[in-house]
Amino acid sequence: MTATSTDLDQLSINAIRALAMDAVQAANSGHPGTPMALAPVAYTLWQRFLRYDPELPIWANRDRFVLSAGHASTLLYSLLHLSGVKAVNADYETIGEPAVSLDDLRNFRQLESKCPGHPEYRWTSGVETTTGPLGTGIATSVGMAMAERWLAARYNRPGFGLFDYDVYALCGDGDMMEGIGQEAASLAGHLRLANLCWIYDNNRITIEGDTGLAFSDDVATRFIGYGWNVTRVGDANDLAMLDRAFTVFRRENDRPTLIIVDSHIGYGAPTKQGTAAAHGEPLGVDEVRAAKEFFGWPTEPTFHVPAEVYTHFANGSGARAGELRHKWEAEFAAYAQQFPDLADELNRMQKRTLPAGWDADIPTFEADPKGLATRESNGRVLNAVAGRVPWLVGGSADLAPSTKTLMKGQGSFEPGAYDGRNLHFGVREHAAAAVANGLALSKLRAYQAGFLIFHDFQRGAVRLSALMELPVIHVYTHDSIGVGEDGPTHQPVEHLASLRAMPGMIDLRPADANEVAEAWRFLMPLRHEPVALVLSRQALPTLDRSKYAPASGLARGAYVLADPPGGDPEVILVATGSEVSLAVAAFEELTGEGVRCRVVSLPSWELFARQPKEYQEQVLPPAVTARVAIEQASAFGWERYVGTEGAIVAMSTFGESAPLKALLTRFGFTPEAVAQKAREQIARHRGTDASVSAPDHG
Repeated sequence: MTATSTDLDQLSINAIRALAMDAVQAANSGHPGTPMALAPVAYTLWQRFLRYDPELPIWANRDRFVLSAGHASTLLYSLLHLSGVKAVNADYETIGEPAVSLDDLRNFRQLESKCPGHPEYRWTSGVETTTGPLGTGIATSVGMAMAERWLAARYNRPGFGLFDYDVYALCGDGDMMEGIGQEAASLAGHLRLANLCWIYDNNRITIEGDTGLAFSDDVATRFIGYGWNVTRVGDANDLAMLDRAFTVFRRENDRPTLIIVDSHIGYGAPTKQGTAAAHGEPLGVDEVRAAKEFFGWPTEPTFHVPAEVYTHFANGSGARAGELRHKWEAEFAAYAQQFPDLADELNRMQKRTLPAGWDADIPTFEADPKGLATRESNGRVLNAVAGRVPWLVGGSADLAPSTKTLMKGQGSFEPGAYDGRNLHFGVREHAAAAVANGLALSKLRAYQAGFLIFHDFQRGAVRLSALMELPVIHVYTHDSIGVGEDGPTHQPVEHLASLRAMPGMIDLRPADANEVAEAWRFLMPLRHEPVALVLSRQALPTLDRSKYAPASGLARGAYVLADPPGGDPEVILVATGSEVSLAVAAFEELTGEGVRCRVVSLPSWELFARQPKEYQEQVLPPAVTARVAIEQASAFGWERYVGTEGAIVAMSTFGESAPLKALLTRFGFTPEAVAQKAREQIARHRGTDASVSAPDHG
């Protein structure tokens, strides 16, 4: 490997640039400037350093490349094409075919192209993560680097260095400005993740113009303060200096590395349309022609790639990484002979399958009118599962004593103790969710925990776990006005509706300890879906399952918990979480009056919506229109279950600061208030008046 530039190096770099220009121009949409400017950087990394076998882009010990500046997607697509990366995801691709063909590049940003506007995980093999909003990609890369450290600490043995991969992330000024990126940088510095390298494209341009309009940070000093190693390349076209910078990173053993690369948006030559256009718009036919002439590239045909460029990539990065991968596979085969149990764990982890008997220790909770907070029962179930699934890792944004998500006896993930399974994110909620995504992308079974109100900080990263179909467990406690005296700033109201609106997100709000146990039995086998597990701060009665229906109904999203002793119901009470026991209390009151009442526990809107219509109508018979929904959250969306004339006992304000009992009375969350709503519903259905007026519930 030579650190100097050759004619073949330059030809390959210009091929990346030309493909980027042509793809954006064909789409008449996209960002050609950054791919053109950073082609030498990406080329040097991929061709000379990245350990990444295009024949098997999901090799467990591959280096990861994250394009946090996702708008520069044609840079990655060009690399995937020229490197000959093969498709491996049968759900979305044809296995063995090129992950990105020239036709895919020709159809950049078009319907069903493997080259969407921003790289999408699972849609295109070779894309390690959907980076989404700026800053999220670099934050996700921290999770990937943490995963490598954990895997190495748990599975490497003398003579078997199975895990030693590096994580590279290419980022820009936007990543440096966004708060999530700085949360993640601070965490990475604290953890001394020496396997992490961020490449900062210091091009001094954003959409509005020069970065000086809003950004004057001394980035190098800031990262030195975070505990990073910082180096600089003064010209993005200087392959020798780039080579040196990556070599310095490889030799660093105690700190993550930031490489600041000074570049000029576009291709380093004046453009007629200006740098802003080169950054965010197609260059135009004349400008593309001028750029190609500047590089000595044929102006026709478009999407031209010289045959020697393909050969050069195959003989360079492809051959080098292929040899490393085959050597690793032989090493793993020997490892499996010597350490069969550990090898079995790794195989299961990669396939997202579970050990036999993984749920054997999940407790069954005895009926108890005092009960437990579901955050408390969740902690017990979590620990039961953790004892049998060694790759379950996770933590809280400085709230583990409150969320009850500490795994007992499993140690903390810290510098020098990377085998610990308890992660400490600090007060960095947004980064916590992105890091959990990075862990899941590395096939660890990851969870992250916090108060439901703080989901506001996390929504961008949580949305990406759903978009990428990652089985991340998002544990949210303190789920309602039950927070009490902390007041409306800490009382989540609209958050459940927000989570339920997210495609692919499974909402689970269990009603008692046994529904919590069933929630884990359901969620742990999931391979492609995230879960928002929403839990109470306050104690909830553990329902008597010999009297009421078994909690296993949770897996269907909703189930009939209690029914009248004779005949069809004349009114249905539907509730989730902490309000189910309230519905049961109202049921007992109404049943004592001779009212035929049904209680439906509805822990998951998403799962119930997936059930056959026949089952849905068994639970909520269309003929029974007298219905009451109860939830200590926004009423938004409940019409789908109670109809336009049903009653909804819910929140229409942000709540108040007061003891829990006073809040429940103030907002109508009492058995008496719910029972009265049921009476009013029956009276409406019969065309009569209820004999008792209901109290105002706000």
